[in-house]
Amino acid sequence: MTSAHHDHDHGSGGHAGHAHGVSGDADRRWLAIALTLIATFMAAEVVIGVYARSLALISDAAHMLTDAVSIVLALVAMRLAARPARGGFTYGLKRAEILSAQANGLTLLLLGAWLAYEAVRRLIDPPEVEGGLVFVTALAGIAVNVAAAWCISRANRASLNVEGAYQHILNDLFAFVGTAVAGLVVLLTGFARADAIATLVVVALMFKAGYGLVRESGRIFLEAAPAHLDPDAIGDRLVSHSDVTEVHDLHVWTITSGQPALSAHVLVDPVADCHTVRRDLEKVLQVDYGIGHTTLQVDHAPSEVLELRSGTGGDRSHCEVAHGPVHRDEPHAH
Repeated sequence: MTSAHHDHDHGSGGHAGHAHGVSGDADRRWLAIALTLIATFMAAEVVIGVYARSLALISDAAHMLTDAVSIVLALVAMRLAARPARGGFTYGLKRAEILSAQANGLTLLLLGAWLAYEAVRRLIDPPEVEGGLVFVTALAGIAVNVAAAWCISRANRASLNVEGAYQHILNDLFAFVGTAVAGLVVLLTGFARADAIATLVVVALMFKAGYGLVRESGRIFLEAAPAHLDPDAIGDRLVSHSDVTEVHDLHVWTITSGQPALSAHVLVDPVADCHTVRRDLEKVLQVDYGIGHTTLQVDHAPSEVLELRSGTGGDRSHCEVAHGPVHRDEPHAH
């Protein structure tokens, strides 16, 4: 007997779907408010940065540009991801947000490299900087980023794009603190290189955020297991079921942010009911590991696997090469 089943938690009933739609609308509203705050201040900051000859302000504006882009992409990705699966796109367009997150990460790295070059040039030959204007603008930037961070914290941060935007805004907040300090130093001491030093601090934050986004989106594209899930531990947990003799061809990956998926081939005792075991394992995966998207093929174990389990022989290479690691119940006498 074989039980192959695909389980995906879509929610149930009209109320669940309605709640999800309301939540999505609220997320988009909070993101739109944050985007308006960031875009408006960013435009003003570019003008002031050029007038004050402050690379620190311009670098802050560049960082805010990536924040704005990430929010726009998050809004677009939300709409694309909400479209139902059709045609060749059997998962729908849920990975649209992962594409945009990777683009945002690469943009951060490239902008960071350019700003680092400009900062080093200004360390060597510092121009005059309007310290007072830099200081006041940075204080305003702190207020804007606090407001924008609060707005985004109200949205669903399980999304890689939304969480990325939130982390960027927090980084911006710290960067503006550094820029305010630099502006104050220039104002009080005339030490113009403080502006370039503050820029390098912003660059370090941009590199950190950009690398994190590229790494995380890359893991999803390469279908690596989510960082918080250990496939070996999951395999051992599944095989601990009293009726399971072996688990192989176990794969754990991420469809999109916050949506882990799993597939596996499970062998059970000849007297066990495949459907019952499958339901038990699906419950374990959902409750213990938060995996609601599962595809389990459950079969009765062939004789060589039963011989291994009883310790009377059997071929230990069964499925080892073809399917990767094999999780077996410890041999014991019946």
